[in-house]
Amino acid sequence: QVQLVESGGGLVQAGGSLRLSCTASGRTFSSYTMGWFRQAPGKEREFVAAVTRSGLNTNYADSVKGRFTIFRDNAKNTMYLEMNSLKPEDTAVYYCAATERTYVSSLQGVYRYWGQGTQVTVSS
Repeated sequence: QVQLVESGGGLVQAGGSLRLSCTASGRTFSSYTMGWFRQAPGKEREFVAAVTRSGLNTNYADSVKGRFTIFRDNAKNTMYLEMNSLKPEDTAVYYCAATERTYVSSLQGVYRYWGQGTQVTVSS
């Protein structure tokens, strides 16, 4: 098993930046493909980005392409989401998730382990 803890959320003005972190403990972090998801008030949780075990392959939702970057540091057991040019519609609780699958996926059902989430609020 792996335990996931997100951090780095907060309040930021539109156009600003934030970096989220997801720190893992338990089983070897590099054994997992990782993903970020988010859930806005009144909406279903949606895929944001994913990265393979090595960090070489990534996938992004169209809504964040060119603005968000997902990457990981396996030596630190940590995955990151660098968020730039933030918009009010990026406001959500952001969750990190882990899967034993070897490929990136946007499907929530693929991910077995989830963190508790961190709030990101973008003001206009």
